[in-house]
Amino acid sequence: MNIRHIRLEDAEQFTHLLVSIDSSNMMLFDPGERKTSIEQEEQRIEKILLQSNSTIIVSEEEDRLVGYVMVLGGTTTRNQHSARIVTGVVEEHRGKGVAEKMLKEAFRWAKEVGVTRLGLTMIKHNEKAYKLYKKLGFEVEGERVHSLMVNGKPINELYLYKLLS
Repeated sequence: MNIRHIRLEDAEQFTHLLVSIDSSNMMLFDPGERKTSIEQEEQRIEKILLQSNSTIIVSEEEDRLVGYVMVLGGTTTRNQHSARIVTGVVEEHRGKGVAEKMLKEAFRWAKEVGVTRLGLTMIKHNEKAYKLYKKLGFEVEGERVHSLMVNGKPINELYLYKLLS
Protein backbone atom coordinates (compact mmCIF):
# COMPACT_ATOMS: atom_id res chain seq x y z
CA MET A 1 0.00 0.00 0.00
CA ASN A 2 1.31 3.39 -1.01
CA ILE A 3 0.23 6.56 0.86
CA ARG A 4 0.85 9.72 -1.15
CA HIS A 5 -0.57 13.12 -2.06
CA ILE A 6 -2.94 13.29 -4.99
CA ARG A 7 -1.84 14.32 -8.47
CA LEU A 8 -3.88 15.88 -11.27
CA GLU A 9 -3.64 12.70 -13.30
CA ASP A 10 -5.55 10.89 -10.51
CA ALA A 11 -8.78 12.76 -11.34
CA GLU A 12 -10.51 9.88 -13.13
CA GLN A 13 -9.70 7.30 -10.45
CA PHE A 14 -10.53 9.78 -7.70
CA THR A 15 -13.96 10.43 -9.24
CA HIS A 16 -14.70 6.70 -9.24
CA LEU A 17 -13.37 6.40 -5.68
CA LEU A 18 -15.72 9.10 -4.39
CA VAL A 19 -18.76 7.48 -6.01
CA SER A 20 -17.77 4.06 -4.69
CA ILE A 21 -17.32 5.26 -1.10
CA ASP A 22 -20.65 7.11 -1.19
CA SER A 23 -22.33 3.70 -1.35
CA SER A 24 -21.25 3.02 2.26
CA ASN A 25 -24.16 5.10 3.61
CA MET A 26 -21.69 6.72 6.05
CA MET A 27 -20.90 9.74 3.88
CA LEU A 28 -22.82 12.94 3.18
CA PHE A 29 -24.06 11.79 -0.22
CA ASP A 30 -26.60 9.02 -0.67
CA PRO A 31 -25.47 6.22 -3.01
CA GLY A 32 -25.74 7.54 -6.57
CA GLU A 33 -26.49 11.11 -5.49
CA ARG A 34 -23.08 12.66 -6.23
CA LYS A 35 -23.14 14.33 -9.62
CA THR A 36 -19.60 15.04 -10.68
CA SER A 37 -17.39 14.54 -13.69
CA ILE A 38 -13.73 13.78 -14.17
CA GLU A 39 -13.28 17.37 -15.37
CA GLN A 40 -14.94 18.77 -12.24
CA GLU A 41 -12.77 16.62 -9.98
CA GLU A 42 -9.68 17.63 -11.93
CA GLN A 43 -10.58 21.28 -11.34
CA ARG A 44 -11.18 20.62 -7.64
CA ILE A 45 -7.85 18.79 -7.28
CA GLU A 46 -6.08 21.65 -9.04
CA LYS A 47 -7.70 24.24 -6.77
CA ILE A 48 -6.84 22.24 -3.62
CA LEU A 49 -3.23 21.77 -4.70
CA LEU A 50 -2.88 25.54 -5.19
CA GLN A 51 -3.83 26.18 -1.55
CA SER A 52 -0.83 25.83 0.74
CA ASN A 53 -3.01 24.56 3.61
CA SER A 54 -5.06 22.01 1.65
CA THR A 55 -4.31 18.62 0.13
CA ILE A 56 -5.75 15.23 -0.63
CA ILE A 57 -3.87 12.20 0.64
CA VAL A 58 -4.65 8.95 -1.14
CA SER A 59 -3.96 5.30 -0.55
CA GLU A 60 -3.02 3.33 -3.61
CA GLU A 61 -2.81 -0.42 -3.99
CA GLU A 62 -1.74 -2.03 -7.24
CA ASP A 63 -2.22 1.26 -9.14
CA ARG A 64 -5.78 1.66 -7.80
CA LEU A 65 -6.92 4.36 -5.37
CA VAL A 66 -8.60 2.73 -2.36
CA GLY A 67 -8.94 5.62 0.09
CA TYR A 68 -8.53 9.32 0.66
CA VAL A 69 -8.22 11.99 3.33
CA MET A 70 -9.20 15.41 2.05
CA VAL A 71 -7.68 18.26 4.09
CA LEU A 72 -9.45 21.54 3.36
CA GLY A 73 -7.75 24.51 4.95
CA GLY A 74 -9.38 27.78 5.95
CA THR A 75 -9.23 30.61 3.44
CA THR A 76 -9.12 33.67 5.70
CA THR A 77 -6.43 35.05 7.98
CA ARG A 78 -8.43 34.02 11.02
CA ASN A 79 -8.96 30.40 10.02
CA GLN A 80 -6.07 29.42 7.77
CA HIS A 81 -4.48 27.54 10.70
CA SER A 82 -7.52 25.24 10.73
CA ALA A 83 -8.65 22.55 8.30
CA ARG A 84 -11.64 20.27 7.82
CA ILE A 85 -10.97 16.68 6.93
CA VAL A 86 -13.04 14.10 5.10
CA THR A 87 -11.96 10.47 5.14
CA GLY A 88 -13.14 7.61 2.96
CA VAL A 89 -11.94 4.06 2.28
CA VAL A 90 -13.48 1.52 -0.10
CA GLU A 91 -15.31 -1.24 1.69
CA GLU A 92 -12.90 -4.10 0.95
CA HIS A 93 -9.99 -2.12 2.49
CA ARG A 94 -11.71 -0.99 5.70
CA GLY A 95 -10.31 -2.31 8.95
CA LYS A 96 -6.85 -2.79 7.46
CA GLY A 97 -5.18 0.39 8.75
CA VAL A 98 -5.59 2.36 5.53
CA ALA A 99 -7.40 5.32 7.13
CA GLU A 100 -4.99 5.41 10.07
CA LYS A 101 -1.95 5.59 7.78
CA MET A 102 -3.51 8.35 5.67
CA LEU A 103 -4.53 10.33 8.76
CA LYS A 104 -1.03 10.08 10.23
CA GLU A 105 0.35 11.45 6.97
CA ALA A 106 -2.26 14.23 7.16
CA PHE A 107 -1.05 15.10 10.70
CA ARG A 108 2.60 15.15 9.58
CA TRP A 109 1.82 17.28 6.53
CA ALA A 110 -0.46 19.67 8.46
CA LYS A 111 2.25 20.42 11.03
CA GLU A 112 4.71 21.03 8.20
CA VAL A 113 2.47 23.68 6.58
CA GLY A 114 1.31 25.35 9.80
CA VAL A 115 -2.15 23.82 10.22
CA THR A 116 -2.66 23.41 13.97
CA ARG A 117 -6.31 22.35 14.17
CA LEU A 118 -8.17 19.60 12.32
CA GLY A 119 -11.93 19.18 12.49
CA LEU A 120 -14.40 16.71 11.07
CA THR A 121 -18.00 15.62 11.21
CA MET A 122 -19.16 12.04 11.27
CA ILE A 123 -22.37 10.08 11.52
CA LYS A 124 -22.76 9.29 15.21
CA HIS A 125 -23.42 5.58 14.79
CA ASN A 126 -20.24 4.94 12.74
CA GLU A 127 -18.54 3.20 15.66
CA LYS A 128 -15.46 2.00 13.76
CA ALA A 129 -14.65 5.52 12.57
CA TYR A 130 -15.30 6.92 16.04
CA LYS A 131 -12.89 4.43 17.65
CA LEU A 132 -10.21 5.27 15.10
CA TYR A 133 -10.58 9.03 15.54
CA LYS A 134 -10.48 8.71 19.36
CA LYS A 135 -7.39 6.46 19.11
CA LEU A 136 -5.69 9.16 17.01
CA GLY A 137 -6.43 11.91 19.53
CA PHE A 138 -9.63 13.51 18.27
CA GLU A 139 -12.04 14.88 20.86
CA VAL A 140 -15.78 15.33 20.60
CA GLU A 141 -16.63 18.99 20.24
CA GLY A 142 -20.38 18.65 19.95
CA GLU A 143 -23.34 16.88 18.45
CA ARG A 144 -25.84 18.07 15.85
CA VAL A 145 -29.15 16.42 16.54
CA HIS A 146 -31.17 15.19 13.55
CA SER A 147 -28.81 17.01 11.19
CA LEU A 148 -29.04 14.37 8.46
CA MET A 149 -31.79 12.19 7.04
CA VAL A 150 -30.58 8.70 6.08
CA ASN A 151 -33.12 6.32 4.57
CA GLY A 152 -35.89 8.57 5.89
CA LYS A 153 -34.63 8.51 9.48
CA PRO A 154 -33.05 11.43 11.37
CA ILE A 155 -29.40 10.86 12.21
CA ASN A 156 -27.11 12.80 14.54
CA GLU A 157 -23.63 13.99 13.57
CA LEU A 158 -20.65 14.33 15.88
CA TYR A 159 -18.18 17.17 15.53
CA LEU A 160 -14.63 16.15 16.41
CA TYR A 161 -11.37 18.10 16.52
CA LYS A 162 -7.68 17.50 17.07
CA LEU A 163 -5.10 20.11 18.00
CA LEU A 164 -1.66 19.56 16.51
CA SER A 165 1.41 20.77 18.34
